[in-house]
Amino acid sequence: MNGEPRQRTNWSILFPLVLGIATAGGYLAGMHATGTGGVTAGLFNGRQNDPGAKLQQVLELIDRQYVDTVQQGKLVDEVLQNMLQQLDPHSYYIPAAELQAAQEPLEGSFMGIGVEFSIQRDTIVVVATIDGGPSAAMGLRAGDRIVSADSLKLAGTGVTNDQVMKALRGGEGSKVTVGIVRNNGKPFDVEITRGAIPINSVAAAFLDDDSTGYIKLSRFARTTHEEFVKAVDQLREQGMARLVLDLRSNGGGYLNAAVGLCDELLPNGSEIVYTEGRASTRQDYKADGKGALIHIPLAVLIDEGSASASEILAGAMQDNDRGLIVGRRSFGKGLVQEQIDLRDNSAVRITTARYYTPSGRSIQRPYGNGIDYNDDLEARYLHGELLNKDSIHLDSTRAYTTLKGRVVYGGGGIMPDLFVPADTADRSEYLSELFFSGALNRYTFDLADRHRAELKAYGTPEAFNRRYAVSDAQLNTLAADAVDQGVASDPEGLAHARAAIKLRVKAGIARNIWGDAGYYRVLLGDDAIYNAARKALDYPQGILAP
Repeated sequence: MNGEPRQRTNWSILFPLVLGIATAGGYLAGMHATGTGGVTAGLFNGRQNDPGAKLQQVLELIDRQYVDTVQQGKLVDEVLQNMLQQLDPHSYYIPAAELQAAQEPLEGSFMGIGVEFSIQRDTIVVVATIDGGPSAAMGLRAGDRIVSADSLKLAGTGVTNDQVMKALRGGEGSKVTVGIVRNNGKPFDVEITRGAIPINSVAAAFLDDDSTGYIKLSRFARTTHEEFVKAVDQLREQGMARLVLDLRSNGGGYLNAAVGLCDELLPNGSEIVYTEGRASTRQDYKADGKGALIHIPLAVLIDEGSASASEILAGAMQDNDRGLIVGRRSFGKGLVQEQIDLRDNSAVRITTARYYTPSGRSIQRPYGNGIDYNDDLEARYLHGELLNKDSIHLDSTRAYTTLKGRVVYGGGGIMPDLFVPADTADRSEYLSELFFSGALNRYTFDLADRHRAELKAYGTPEAFNRRYAVSDAQLNTLAADAVDQGVASDPEGLAHARAAIKLRVKAGIARNIWGDAGYYRVLLGDDAIYNAARKALDYPQGILAP
């Protein structure tokens, strides 16, 4: 998204009407075909070239004459969504009821009580409290059960995430009385004053044994630059000598957040990105040279889930020969959206420009003309791209050169400097079943919940990672529990993915004790892309040579 959402008053009046023209026109054509030409003729009456009026006339006609009662607002919402999706895959309509939820990840906060929770056996369990949040201040802790919010019962069959969030979120300064059960004791009430709860962009930041700093970035939001600088300062105090920035599965966010991070990494005057569109003049973004990490050895991790702002950053580093790009080809989203708020508190996000990397690459992958845009990941897998670099088609007609003269390609995503194939165990059907059934999460939660005190005694995620081992007996128990949740027994699948499943069980336990920092600390121990990046940073010039 290009910067912050902006108000556009003229569009807020006319846009819903203009976008409905296709549906309205189709409806009128049908009327004429059934012999009701008199009605059709009367509708236009000198205004036939006014598309906004056409939609309004059709809506009035439906209101007067349609056989059943119609919710016009819902009808217009559907017209808008369908119309925008005809433009490109990333333009869309956001109804008023969904706008706040859509904004929160990019704004970096929401109003609530500040807990991470999980629904286990129809019971809401606190996984963690947010540091500095209202619940932490009131003494709530991991393992507590939330059974009610004011007069609403939140324990029992059918409780959903949506119900919980509606009950616990609210306006800043508002109060909610939460019923708590701790250690199977008697319920007690805690009155909590809701406040601003951060949605962190930095999911994890820590220093490895070889002085490699690792930062996992989950989104590019309003607070991302500030969070990144804070994490960097802490790592530098610990002795960071090089940095691995993990953008895998980061779907992007604000363009300005990506530019801010590039400012920290690139020398003064370096081209970061430029945007340009039919109605948008070219806008160039260049580094200001004030960053704290201009000279630190750098690797950026990407995969097929890295999109938009992630690709801006990765493309800027690659085209400036600033650091190593390691992993697999990124998603390929090179379209810039602007949010336009409408009068009824709904909004549209409409593509206004394309962005280009410093070498001039548009990395937007093809769409339209019969292309199944949403099935691209499956197509990559079936084509062999996730496992074999040679399976990737590079368009020789879209070749560009980096600052040092290396050849890079446009036409669909950022191709890494160092390709690392996906682990075939991660593609295990049995492992996927354990994930999507919830069996894996449920098992790791139960295990962590039963042994919370002794697990905390490890002290840190690093100590836990070094000393704790998942046993074969635990894996067999997981498999047996999964059967009860509808996952068919699969001894061969279990054997094939045994190491990967053990790693995820261990990571899941760590997440329930130390949050995301524990989760990523464990996963990185056997992470092929991360380990390849660390090794390559010892000899970066060999990879970045023209």
